[in-house]
Amino acid sequence: MHPASNGPNDAAGVRVLLLPGWLDSGPGHWQTRWEQALGWLRVTQDDWLWPRRGDWMARLEDTLLASDRPAVLVAHSLGCHLVAAWAAHSQHTARVRGALLVAPPDTERADTPPQLFNWRPLRLQRLPFPARVAYSSDDPFCAADRARAMADAWCAEAHGLGLRGHVNAESGLGDWPEGQAWVRALAGTIGGAL
Repeated sequence: MHPASNGPNDAAGVRVLLLPGWLDSGPGHWQTRWEQALGWLRVTQDDWLWPRRGDWMARLEDTLLASDRPAVLVAHSLGCHLVAAWAAHSQHTARVRGALLVAPPDTERADTPPQLFNWRPLRLQRLPFPARVAYSSDDPFCAADRARAMADAWCAEAHGLGLRGHVNAESGLGDWPEGQAWVRALAGTIGGAL
C-alpha cells in the first residue's frame, strides 16, 4: 500500500482513493492495477468478509482527514454504497472533488448474501459532489435499470459499459484507460498527470 503522503498524487494536489467492495479487489482487478501502476491509495478495511457499514464509513472518514488535499473516490461494487452512506453522514464531503462509482450491487435483492444485510436500506440521496456511475448490462449483482435508478437518485451521470459482468478482473478491462480518464476529469486534471 502506498502512503497517503507521497507518490504521484502529490504533484496534482489531488489524492485518488480506491474503495474496493466486498472481499476486496484481487490481482488483475483494475483497482489493483491502478494502485500498482499509478500509486493511487487503496482504503483497506479491517473486515472484508463481514463488512460493517459504520466501520467502513469510519475508515473512509479517517483516511480523508489524514490529509488536507482533496480527493477523488473510486469505488467498486459495495464501495459505491460506502460512498453514498458516508456522504449522507459526514461533515467533510467538501474534501471530495468527485466520485467514480463502478458496478453498484443491489443489496436489497432477495438473493443478497447475509454478510451484506446490514447495507440495507440503500442510501439513495443526492451526492454533494460530481459523480459518474459505470454499470454493466449483464452484472449478476444488479440489473442495469436498477443501476441507472441509483445513478439518478445520486444525481450522477450513468454510463453503460455493455456486457462486462461485475466490471472486475474477469471483465477484461486491463488497465482500463477510459476509467482513468474519468478519474482525471473528476479531479479537474483532464490530460494532466495525477
